[in-house]
Amino acid sequence: MTVAALKAEIARRFGTPAVVVDLDVVERNVARIQAMCDAAGVANRPHVKTHKSPAVAAMQRAAGARGLTCQKIGEAEVMADAGFDDILITYNILGEQKLGRLGALLSRAKMTVAADSPTVVAGLPEAARIGGRDLDVVVECDTGRKRAGVETVAEAVALAKDIASRPGLSFAGFMLYPPEDRMAETQRFLDEALAGVREAGLDARIISTGGTPNLANLGAIKGATEHRAGTYIYNDRMMMRAGLATEADCALTVYATVVSRAAPDRGILDSGSKTLTSDTGGGLDGHGLILEHPQAKIARFAEEHGFLDLSACNDRPQIGDVVRIVPNHVCVVVNMVDSFVAVRGDEIVGEWPVAARGRLT
Repeated sequence: MTVAALKAEIARRFGTPAVVVDLDVVERNVARIQAMCDAAGVANRPHVKTHKSPAVAAMQRAAGARGLTCQKIGEAEVMADAGFDDILITYNILGEQKLGRLGALLSRAKMTVAADSPTVVAGLPEAARIGGRDLDVVVECDTGRKRAGVETVAEAVALAKDIASRPGLSFAGFMLYPPEDRMAETQRFLDEALAGVREAGLDARIISTGGTPNLANLGAIKGATEHRAGTYIYNDRMMMRAGLATEADCALTVYATVVSRAAPDRGILDSGSKTLTSDTGGGLDGHGLILEHPQAKIARFAEEHGFLDLSACNDRPQIGDVVRIVPNHVCVVVNMVDSFVAVRGDEIVGEWPVAARGRLT
């Protein structure tokens, strides 16, 4: 089947907009990053926030991944239901409802959670009590990204001691998501934090680094034991801009149909903000790369309309044409759909569920 025939068949069977994933590209991405982690001597703990699919996670595990990373309890529940063990939740867990769910998860899967304050730590023994076994906790550290995480070594060491003092909790180590240009500062922070917990008689078994952009820095943090990355599984325009992916590495595209050409220099796609999302990818020009017409610009959105600026195009799409779009930010696009069309090259494999889609708690 040709690419044109594949587009026509997907439009006929599934309609557009359709999220399409090439499993051949996925397998290449999985193998490449697993090889990078192996070469750097760190475990690969992929983040499921991008694909939200136990079937794709199984591909990562088969290639050598050790454990999974989830952002929310709901994602972890889906993965545990699918038989995955050794799950790290990289998010502060607060409140009776969430702690109860965490405890239920702990009773059937090995769980590790992150914390960056005594308030979060104080609630976690209840989850351990419900789960009937100790809960591993890593201290999240901020070394310049200014998201979550303790900002000083003193805070990191104090929180590690707090964790170790609580019934049912085990201090497991440190979690980092360093800015790509702050490896030296991150190393100094980590070295001092490790010295502090050792002085307190504690052992940091896990040093977890993260981010697909930081794949370029694998091995740069001495002492790291694992790396968490998610976007690499599919890649997107952000990863292309960062130099971490090429067009050929982008496994996910959105198939869309041109539904209007009311003027020579503009048009309308059937994919708006409810499909491609309004994420600009940190200032990318337009809302996606149209592979067939790279000079075309998805200039703005309504909910179901993608407004095309065709002024820079010599070859302009026509009404009824099906095009393939590489999203700016693939993670948010995946979360918009219940399923994706799996293909291998130009052959349709089937429709796969996005099982953890919408698991926001």
